[in-house]
Amino acid sequence: MNAPIRALQSPEGLAATMRAIGRDARAAARVLALAPDRQKNQALGAMAKALRGSRAAILAANAKDVAQASSEKASAAFVDRLTLDARAIDGMAAGLEAIRRLKDPIGSVMASWRRPNGMRIERVRVPLGVVGVIYESRPNVTADAGALCLKAGNAVILRGGSESFRSSQAIHAALVAGLAAAGLPAAAIALVPTRDREAVGMMLAGLEGSIDVLIPRGGKSLVGRVQTEARVPVFAHLEGVCHVYVDGKAKLPMAKAIVLNAKMRRTGVCGAAETLLVDRSGAARLLKPLVTALIDAGCEVRGDAAVQAVDGRVKPAREADWGTEYLDAIITAGVVDGVEAAIAHIERYGSHHTDAIVTEDKKAADKFLGEVDSAIVLHNASTQFADGGEFGFGAEIGIATGRLHARGPVGIEQLTSFKYRIHGNGQTRP
Repeated sequence: MNAPIRALQSPEGLAATMRAIGRDARAAARVLALAPDRQKNQALGAMAKALRGSRAAILAANAKDVAQASSEKASAAFVDRLTLDARAIDGMAAGLEAIRRLKDPIGSVMASWRRPNGMRIERVRVPLGVVGVIYESRPNVTADAGALCLKAGNAVILRGGSESFRSSQAIHAALVAGLAAAGLPAAAIALVPTRDREAVGMMLAGLEGSIDVLIPRGGKSLVGRVQTEARVPVFAHLEGVCHVYVDGKAKLPMAKAIVLNAKMRRTGVCGAAETLLVDRSGAARLLKPLVTALIDAGCEVRGDAAVQAVDGRVKPAREADWGTEYLDAIITAGVVDGVEAAIAHIERYGSHHTDAIVTEDKKAADKFLGEVDSAIVLHNASTQFADGGEFGFGAEIGIATGRLHARGPVGIEQLTSFKYRIHGNGQTRP
């Protein structure tokens, strides 16, 4: 930050600090909006170098966060989301370099047309301004969000989770070093310097007009609070109750590979499958092998009567299970009467995040892709591709499940708005 951090022991001190962060971010946003692509790219390259050079410091900070979370009996899935290793840090640095290589969206002409009176109108991409990102557990969001906002010409105020506080600070220090190397203001990527939850409330109120949009990334309680209390626009990132529907005309080897990957590759990510649906017409051929493969891989299966009948290890599914994001090695499984019933089930219990169909029937696939109202729908591919990096975005801040402005992975284009430029030669309106 440009302004010194004030004492945080009192509400007055915290409020003064947050106001200063907001003012500095707003000033930085004006600089970034005019910064040339080469300068932003210089910063991103320097950030990646600083991350790699700070590997030992970041890992030491993360070890303390993980030890504290473990001592507080955090779940295994939670600790997995929190934990960093050398490979993860290299991945963060590589993500920054991928963002660096993306085309700068700012100033690009989205559309252009000429009116009968001779005026030429252009719709042009511009930054959003100041983005507030509130996130939990995943310290890598610090790097991803900071880099994406920078590339899109936005300043960002980051409020990481208390459980990843040390890790986020260490990562943030590397980002600030990269900004300095490129001659950009440190306030362009600000990290709230306290675990105090009151800081979140101040961000939700907009920091006296300093924040233009909020992006929450975390559990249902965090997102719910943001949506309830925010006084500025929000890119909603709801829970990922993701489904894989295995159609009666699916190939078993492909279905097995996709289901296992969608559930078990990483159980704690928002794109992990939480529900398996199998077409009744193919259940005799598909259901038992799929359920057995999941259980043998260490996944607990909670199923309806048909699923329980194929394996005695299946636990009964309760009504609440169908709409639960486990973020753990647990899946709910059921048999449905074809693609229409699968679509209806997803509409009732899903979260409009990511859903997949496995089938060789093009008609069924087209119906599923056309009618499932989710941000991401897939045919014959794992739900774990719900990731901005896999979309070629370099990274993402989150998966937006709302319908306004941004939907799906939030990358640099989703972090822009637009304005109209009009070129005339003396026209006046009669």
